[in-house]
Amino acid sequence: MPADYRAAHSLDNEEMRQLYREAGFAGRSGWGTRPALLVIDLAGAWTAPDEQLGSDVEAVVAATTGLLEVFRAKELPIVFTTMAYDPGLVEAGPVVTSKTPHSTLMIRGSERVQLRPELGRRDDEPLVEKPRASAFFGTNVLSMLIGQGVDTAVVVGVSTSGCIRSTCESAFNHNIRVVVPREAVGDRSHTGHQAALLDIDSRFGDVMDLEQVVAELKRY
Repeated sequence: MPADYRAAHSLDNEEMRQLYREAGFAGRSGWGTRPALLVIDLAGAWTAPDEQLGSDVEAVVAATTGLLEVFRAKELPIVFTTMAYDPGLVEAGPVVTSKTPHSTLMIRGSERVQLRPELGRRDDEPLVEKPRASAFFGTNVLSMLIGQGVDTAVVVGVSTSGCIRSTCESAFNHNIRVVVPREAVGDRSHTGHQAALLDIDSRFGDVMDLEQVVAELKRY
């Protein structure tokens, strides 16, 4: 291990990125023939700063709203997610509720699990209630993407170090190309956000500037 291995674990740290490249990470998977937009957990519990789990992610919501306009204009697939359980919390289970007590507040039908209204979800845009961090775990998201011929997932929303990272890893594991517009994901922790972006870009997908993503989408 090089002497400078303790450099800040951040996508903005070129020294650390070079270490990963030299180790054989951070190749480019690029874009396929049909992308879908996965909008992860932009609901009340995550986007209201006064909520236990919330933080100020207004810039993420705005960036996502812009991407939704592009995907809708191109008639490309869009899937929304939230996390929601019945009051008995059997779907969550004791391990999840003990490790992440905030999950006990994610009750199906409550305002906490409702999407932000400015996202303007349409009837033909599925809303998936996922029981875990990944949009793919315990859901039919993979089946829906396969059914629509999707080979590229553009992943946006919150939180970068949790549900975004987990969703990207699952998509990668299913041989789906992953693109993350860095302005369209957010986290309550700046360092967690930066570290997760580096991990995603090194291991699971391509982290790109929002402007680059929009430019790529124009060719579909």
